[in-house]
Amino acid sequence: MTDTSSELRSRLDKVKAKRGYLLPHHGLLATLSERMIEAYDGLYTALALDHKVLSVRDRELVWLAVLIATDEAIATHHIPKFREGGGTQEEFVAVLRLTSLVLGSGAYSFVEQHWEKHWPNLSTAQEFVSAVEITSSPLSRRDAWLCTCAILAAKARFSLLREAIMAAYRAGIVEVDLAEALSIMIFPGSVPHFVEASRVWMELIRDGSVTASPTFAIWAGLEGQGGYDEASGRL
Repeated sequence: MTDTSSELRSRLDKVKAKRGYLLPHHGLLATLSERMIEAYDGLYTALALDHKVLSVRDRELVWLAVLIATDEAIATHHIPKFREGGGTQEEFVAVLRLTSLVLGSGAYSFVEQHWEKHWPNLSTAQEFVSAVEITSSPLSRRDAWLCTCAILAAKARFSLLREAIMAAYRAGIVEVDLAEALSIMIFPGSVPHFVEASRVWMELIRDGSVTASPTFAIWAGLEGQGGYDEASGRL
């Protein structure tokens, strides 16, 4: 490593000036590679700071849900951002209650897989949808499903994510809003989980379970989205 301490400090000063704070991984990335800290900062800025389609309040609402779900205690800067965007404590409590429900959603998957046959009139998928919409009050159905889809993706609950995306469409959600909400879980939830969540959504469009807009239909219809195995003929 030939970088001088002044060069390293300069890299970190740029990051701190943009955010107002530093985290330990910023220093480690900057120490390793100037290109890496610049690329990371660019992606984080585009993902978490730049305005896309969600309002500040809506974006931070989803961030708080995902951070609670993934035990990310250090990211407290999203709390004042939520407040500054118009978010209230009542809404935060609703997000907390909703996240707790979604984290416990394995119970619905268990009953669906093992016990649903013993209850001929029971649809555990529908019960899950109802539980989300009841538990999330006073949040709107739109807000509830933006948060729920992001949490399920972050926690790799892909079977229930399928149900949640269909519920989001029934609630009249705008697709680009949902796309931004899902992208929020990339850092705390992992890129592989985002890849799989995208596949779930793509397949819902392909099999006609949801009616996509022309733009999202083009995305879902593109061939060659199966990664290396598809490209190499191993699928």
